[in-house]
Amino acid sequence: MGGQKKRLTVLFSDIAGFTSISEKKEPEELVSFLNEYLGAMTDIIFEHSGTVDKYIGDAVMAFWGAPISQENHAELACRSTLKMMQKVKELAPQETNIRSRFGIATGDMIVGNIGSYNRFNYTVLGDTVNLAARLEAANKMFGSSIMIAEHTYQEVKDIFYARQLDFLIVKGKTKPVRVYELMGERSDPKTAELEKIISTYQKGLDHYLNRAWDKAIKQFQEVLSLKPEDGPSETYIERCQKFKENPPAKDWEGVFHLKTK
Repeated sequence: MGGQKKRLTVLFSDIAGFTSISEKKEPEELVSFLNEYLGAMTDIIFEHSGTVDKYIGDAVMAFWGAPISQENHAELACRSTLKMMQKVKELAPQETNIRSRFGIATGDMIVGNIGSYNRFNYTVLGDTVNLAARLEAANKMFGSSIMIAEHTYQEVKDIFYARQLDFLIVKGKTKPVRVYELMGERSDPKTAELEKIISTYQKGLDHYLNRAWDKAIKQFQEVLSLKPEDGPSETYIERCQKFKENPPAKDWEGVFHLKTK
């Protein structure tokens, strides 16, 4: 029993809109789909040397860096997650509304056997774990799929394409954290077009932070021409339009308060 403090990377994922999906399926069909889905996600996590912590309905919690130490735990988590996202598309091509959301965070946490002496679980605890769970849910606000915390981004930015989503204060916290969307692997030739998308998006974000609302909207609209229905761009266009009518306070630094879990 007990645990030790280690720097690890933790992942939370679930299926977007799972409640409405489950209402349309017979119980046997739903269980069959869930087993196939969770089995596929688990296989990918294991292929990338991860530890599956638990399943909660359609949700999966996993971590990297324990029980066997891994120097590249952040990279393994991100690569695993990109494969998981692709697998979801392959599993349910006829289910047009099915997609998964992922939250990833890297940092210190307690890992070990937690519980009572007659029933316990090998798991992770701490602020970093809570942050990953909050980021998974925060994807709803942006229409994004994979949100990663800044510490994870710093470790993988030379390996994967990612763009800044926001400077968030998640529910229950007072300090803001910079968060990013993981978009693809740099070595994959199929993701080369992401450079143009990210560059244009970043120009929009810079204008937004400088309160140049119209210039920001123009850049985000250009992103939408490159990537139709891009959730983050649509989110920022909406914010810019609101700020044009009701500008933020003079001491505003771009921080956004996330009021839901």
